[in-house]
Amino acid sequence: MQKKKSLAQDLKKYSLKKFAVDNVYFVIGCLLYSLGVNIFAIPNRIAQSGITGVAIIINYLFPQCPVGLTGFLLNVPLFILAWFFIGKFFTFKTLWVSGVLSLIIDGVKLSMNRGLIGAYHGDKLLASIFCGAMCGAGIALIIVRGATSGGTDVLGRLLKKIWPHMSIGRMIMLCDAAVVVAAAIVFKSIDSVLYAAILIFVSSKVMDFILYGTGNGKMLYIFTKKKGKELAEAITKRGHRGATIIEGKGGYTGELSELVICAARSHEIPNIKRMCKEIDPDAFIVMSEANEILGYGFTPPALDD
Repeated sequence: MQKKKSLAQDLKKYSLKKFAVDNVYFVIGCLLYSLGVNIFAIPNRIAQSGITGVAIIINYLFPQCPVGLTGFLLNVPLFILAWFFIGKFFTFKTLWVSGVLSLIIDGVKLSMNRGLIGAYHGDKLLASIFCGAMCGAGIALIIVRGATSGGTDVLGRLLKKIWPHMSIGRMIMLCDAAVVVAAAIVFKSIDSVLYAAILIFVSSKVMDFILYGTGNGKMLYIFTKKKGKELAEAITKRGHRGATIIEGKGGYTGELSELVICAARSHEIPNIKRMCKEIDPDAFIVMSEANEILGYGFTPPALDD
């Protein structure tokens, strides 16, 4: 059984450069998230998911409770549990981000109260879209550096320990859904849920684009009887992409066949399909999405800064 690393061991490897880069990402991410929440979500009573959503509900019922500080205090019990059951270094970084986010959320609100930043009170659909985009971008910048803002992300990981058969994603989704429904009840508006759905959808798409968008593509699985070498050469020389040949046998016919596997950008697919049709019109092609492709010719693997 592998011995768990102590926090001191992890911090020893945590260089000053990495700490500085992390904090640049954290501050920008928290600022984007805070602006989205304060400018678009709160003024238009659009439900938010996660601990921030709970903090907004509490702030609505008790205006003297600032959203940022309330969210941080709600996170404290989760951090204590995470420290023992998830990991000390993960909890350390998440606690740090949560503290920064709390300060910036309340700082932006203070700036708005002093008239330095204006709230948006226009079209709620536009408010949902822009809030989702800013929050999604902010969270993605935090995730890129191996942390989260706390809340349902931590709760989902903790619940996974209790119900290991359920995915973390599903648990987070259920927690977020409960918060959104609670907000709709408190705000007494079904529109709040509908706009929240748009906000969450936009947020997830922006997050995916930032986290995976520059590295996504397609995977091609080309089944051919005797043209595997020709197809691989064409893909390599004319398509400028790598290809791998695997020998196999048909499960139904029992005939020998070859499988050519290739990863490519979406815009390169039509050219590769044309080559397949020229070389082997009878080739059987299966194409699937690849969320992220790392390596030569694509996105270089992220190195530990």
